[in-house]
Amino acid sequence: MKKKIMYLALCIVVISIKLHAQSIIVHDPVMIQETDTYYLFCTGPGISAWTSSDMKNWKQNAPVFEESPVWAKETVAEFNGHIWAPDIAYYNNQYYLYYSISSFGKNNSCIGLATNKTLNPEDPEFKWVDHGIVIQSFPGETYWNAIDPNLIISEDGTPYLSYGSFWGGLKMVQLTKDAQKVVGDKDDILTIASRNTKENAIEAPFIFKKDNYYYLFASIDFCCRGKDSTYKMIVGRSNKIQGPFLDKNGIDLANGGGSILLKGNEKWHGVGHNSAYTFNNTDYLVFHGYDANDQGKPKLIIKQIQWDDNGWPVVNND
Repeated sequence: MKKKIMYLALCIVVISIKLHAQSIIVHDPVMIQETDTYYLFCTGPGISAWTSSDMKNWKQNAPVFEESPVWAKETVAEFNGHIWAPDIAYYNNQYYLYYSISSFGKNNSCIGLATNKTLNPEDPEFKWVDHGIVIQSFPGETYWNAIDPNLIISEDGTPYLSYGSFWGGLKMVQLTKDAQKVVGDKDDILTIASRNTKENAIEAPFIFKKDNYYYLFASIDFCCRGKDSTYKMIVGRSNKIQGPFLDKNGIDLANGGGSILLKGNEKWHGVGHNSAYTFNNTDYLVFHGYDANDQGKPKLIIKQIQWDDNGWPVVNND
């Protein structure tokens, strides 16, 4: 009996650890793997950073920026040091971290870029180098919002940046070879997704290449409202990097299309702002959800992506 009680106690501890492992508070998470370590970045003061060896147990690290870039406050007067919606990628033999400088409900916004040779803080070469503004939106001048960046590289090696939130929907621009500046001008900006409504509650594009398709994921409806959040994820696909991205019914996401991938339930008020990756030959969806059992706090959720017979992503909504 004593051994059985000890065993049950151990099980409870293990279960508690597992439950806690996926319950870290994050918003807009993105992830990448370097050697045997997973690095997660998300919205927060200076850009929040976490590490894990198993994608379950996470350790919080120092933020990317100890002090915000000087240009950020000079450009967006309301900026308070809270940097939104980063995107992490390995390109051109270094790590690219795009990030958003803005204020809530306004499109006076900028997407910035920082690079690093390594993500390991113990490495002597670890140093974030800020490159300033990649693209900027202006109230009353640009009917789009320069936040929620995502880098995607075409098969011929050309870098593109998708981005956007509300206003005119989700956009895409071609970048210079070093992926630090935009090619062309504001007349060359492509709309890749829009709900074509007055409020146009769509944001957070993320493009994931799988076999013959580029899959465009996006989030619709409302984040950041705790129990009143209605966030959900949609998806479309194209065999061309610039689209058009069509949903399961053949409707262009730029014309209000989008097949629902995942939405909230009795445990999660809303789920969204996802990223997608292949780690060790397995595809994963990484996103946040508003925990119905914890005052609507945004928590990290990682789900394995399955693919149906027609090549569409499927995620278990448990």
